[in-house]
Amino acid sequence: MQTLLNYLLPIAIGIIMFGIGMGLKAKDFKRVFVAPKAILFGLFGQLVLMPLIGFGIAFAFQLDPIYQLGIVLIAACPGGTSSNIVTYMLKGRVALSVSITAFNSFLIVLTIPFILDLAFSFFWTSSKEVQLSMYDTFIEVLFTVLLPVISGVIVQHYLPHFVEKIRKPLRYILPGILFTVFLLVLIDEQGNGTKSVAEYGELLLPALFLNVFVMFVGFYLSGWTGINHEGKYTIAIEMGLQNSALAIFLANNVIQIDGLSLIAVLYGSFSFFSTFIIAYLMKRFLRKKELPTAG
Repeated sequence: MQTLLNYLLPIAIGIIMFGIGMGLKAKDFKRVFVAPKAILFGLFGQLVLMPLIGFGIAFAFQLDPIYQLGIVLIAACPGGTSSNIVTYMLKGRVALSVSITAFNSFLIVLTIPFILDLAFSFFWTSSKEVQLSMYDTFIEVLFTVLLPVISGVIVQHYLPHFVEKIRKPLRYILPGILFTVFLLVLIDEQGNGTKSVAEYGELLLPALFLNVFVMFVGFYLSGWTGINHEGKYTIAIEMGLQNSALAIFLANNVIQIDGLSLIAVLYGSFSFFSTFIIAYLMKRFLRKKELPTAG
């Protein structure tokens, strides 16, 4: 099963990102970089605010050290492909979401080792060095995010009538692919002996608090900088949906401490749905009258 997922996950993510790319135009990305306030704040939120909040929650909830590390680990990871999908479903600024995901996926090569080394110094009795391969990260982001999105944009440019015909079905097909893959990951985790979510109910509160709190921090702080409403809830989504799969991989394959991946498994079990609901409410009920802005 694990071998199948190793091949299935990148392919599924690539298909999803290709579909998202077909809903974008080159000018969407031009807007992001001509007025970079939103992408810069999004990266600041992911790289600085998220880890700080993660440390704060780890201390505040008085968890066992292994789970304190788990909270910081999930907070240190970038937004995953799921954030791009939720942004797409809620008609947010998809180009902004994709750009933040892509840039952050490269920067974590530097930030995650530093953040986790700091976490080990606070919460663990022994030091643990964490290393990520810049080349492997680049290849993964290139083939699962950048190239599929660029291919989708090219198809949209040259075959606009075809894209228009499949635009509505894609809003159901892409989430369907994601849910199928997510279900397979959960089944695989259960098969590997991971206990059910219900057995760790006491850990759901800090994980849920992390998810919800960072979304409101991202939403309101980005608004104070003048970023428009679509940018605000896009950034909130990007901060709320962390790359649980990466966190699980780091816990099990890089750091290799039993139990460290549990927070990431719990977070991944609900964060897509909770982030979607909160972002929808933000979009629907928290819009204020805005002045024209380049954000």
